[in-house]
Amino acid sequence: MRALPPAARAYILCAVLVAAACVAPALTDSGTPWTAVLLLAALYLGCELVKICPRLSRRVPEGIGSFFPVVLAAVLLLPPAAAALVALPGGLAGTDGRRPVRVRRVWHGAQQATAAWVAGRTYGLLGGPATLGGGPSTGSGSAAGPADFPFALLPATAAAVVFCLVLTVLDGGILAAAERRPAATAWRGLLSASLAPHCVHGLAGLMMAVMWRSPYGPPAALLVLLPMYISCWVFAQYHRERAAHQATIRALVQAVDIKDRYTRGHSERVGQASTMIARELGMTEDRLETVRIAGILHDVGKLGVPTRLLRKDGPLTPQERRIIELHPEYGHEMVRGIGFLGEARSAILHHHERVDGSGYPYGLTGEQIPVLARVVAVADAFDAMTSTRSYSRARSVPVALAELERCAGAQFDPSMVRALVDAIGRTGWHPVVTSDEDLQVIPAGAADAGTPVPAAGRAPGPDPRPSALPGMPEQGSRTAAPAPRSGRVPAVPGPAGGSGGAGPDTDAGGAGG
Repeated sequence: MRALPPAARAYILCAVLVAAACVAPALTDSGTPWTAVLLLAALYLGCELVKICPRLSRRVPEGIGSFFPVVLAAVLLLPPAAAALVALPGGLAGTDGRRPVRVRRVWHGAQQATAAWVAGRTYGLLGGPATLGGGPSTGSGSAAGPADFPFALLPATAAAVVFCLVLTVLDGGILAAAERRPAATAWRGLLSASLAPHCVHGLAGLMMAVMWRSPYGPPAALLVLLPMYISCWVFAQYHRERAAHQATIRALVQAVDIKDRYTRGHSERVGQASTMIARELGMTEDRLETVRIAGILHDVGKLGVPTRLLRKDGPLTPQERRIIELHPEYGHEMVRGIGFLGEARSAILHHHERVDGSGYPYGLTGEQIPVLARVVAVADAFDAMTSTRSYSRARSVPVALAELERCAGAQFDPSMVRALVDAIGRTGWHPVVTSDEDLQVIPAGAADAGTPVPAAGRAPGPDPRPSALPGMPEQGSRTAAPAPRSGRVPAVPGPAGGSGGAGPDTDAGGAGG
């Protein structure tokens, strides 16, 4: 708890107090249907504990809320305070494995209890109990009358939507308080990602409530969980497939790191910086994952470049430089058949394009360059500047950001540069460091002694420390003499049979990659 910012601690404390106020009436009211409360609470608690059991957890999807139909059935069957009490034990037991575990459990319990209470109040105001055939169940299984379909669907759906809205509002608030996200982006994408699943859970909860109120009683209601379990199993299959995707990405990145030892760990940090930019721009969660993958895999094409060129200590010849500049096309060709990468493939191909049209491989300009490619280009340059390598010293974060701003509009998209500057200004830069990597990053405010920033338009000279901008391959002092500016370097056939010509020389001097 002490590791959380004060605002987050205050926010969680307020949520706990609100949840306590929601549950308290059920503990003091003599009319609380304790039989139904205990049965549903035990059922929901058991559903959450199943995910912790080593033997069974592999068949249950990760995350909180796999069995929300039980909570929503309680919302439809019980008074609001009793429904909140049902949600509390399961919420306290659930965990996603991230630290601090105890604080997360308290938060989830308070969050779900509050959402159940608000959803129950909404259901009551819309006359939902009457559509089920009478008042709240006493747990006896008797029914006051048949359920009134289809009118029962409206209040039940409204309760599920309100339940989802409360969870979303509370989730966005804790993200803003704990991670200091802007209010404009803290809630973005949360509702759209969770609304449909909660509506499905609401319908399942309605089925449970109807069966509970039927002459067959609670045992029949338990049968509703069987199809829900099957759907959860299918969802678990999706999670395992996604884990396989991540393993594929990790294998490709490790292969690049082994081949090009000068940039070990670079891919993960570019993915991290790319995600910061995308989040600052307000991209959805799905697209954040895509841009992270694009940043991680942007250099996968180096697997097609001869190792002797990547590890060459001396200057590169023009022909060697043109071969290295084919790595975006090589990378695109390598991942073309991996369907789940989607938009990330275009970022891999175009992350060395420049907004002024002097980049490679195709010399695209401005808006012609895919959005994710423009994001990765800025992240790539920033990490190249702030990383110490065998041929260059790390620059301080302020100097790196200043260099990006200097080249905004010519080499980089100004909006992407501004997003990175704002994100780092708010949260700082805490790069990912692999265990086998010797990485030095100069923190913000540190002196940048002895590391000159090149003037605009300066061609690579004898200075062994490259400028940090990725207009050329990641070779530092190994860069060849500048090509003539009278035109583009003659094209070299790319792996897809097209032209993979390199762009003209820039002031970048060979960083990034």
